[in-house]
Amino acid sequence: MSNHPRLSLVLGGAASGKSGFAEALVTSTGLNRVYLATAQAFDDEMQAKLVRHRVMRGPDWRTIEAPLDLAPALQQAAADDIVLLDCITMWLSNHLLAEHDLEAAQSALLAALDACAAPVVMVSNEVGLSVVPDNALARRFRDAQGRVNQVLAARSELVVHVIAGLPQVLKGTLP
Repeated sequence: MSNHPRLSLVLGGAASGKSGFAEALVTSTGLNRVYLATAQAFDDEMQAKLVRHRVMRGPDWRTIEAPLDLAPALQQAAADDIVLLDCITMWLSNHLLAEHDLEAAQSALLAALDACAAPVVMVSNEVGLSVVPDNALARRFRDAQGRVNQVLAARSELVVHVIAGLPQVLKGTLP
């Protein structure tokens, strides 16, 4: 039986080590691992990256690809599972580029997280440490990412910021 928090958020910049840390956190629980993937492969480089990451995780993970609607996958998770949702940033980008209602998408995500029987570890980019973007779409994304991170951090029992591979606990205690 795991003593893992019901909801955890792992933040960090690009290539900060946040996904690797989140995977290790999930693996340490001993629960059945579910990888909820939000990335989409629009080119060969991204396709190769997704394949490489799946191989690195190994066969002990059940992968569910859900670039937009996370609720069905979260509803499938059982109490003896743990879900790694990687990542909120790609999920948000997918909705933004599809010109979906971001508030409605966020509300649906929060409801699905509340209803999920398994603990969930979410990975998200911290984008507030950079320069102000030079175009409207990028500023809209940065603002939306900041808002969703704040909402998820407030709801999470554990929040960790990973910098250069080093985890800094912002809220809660590592299990």
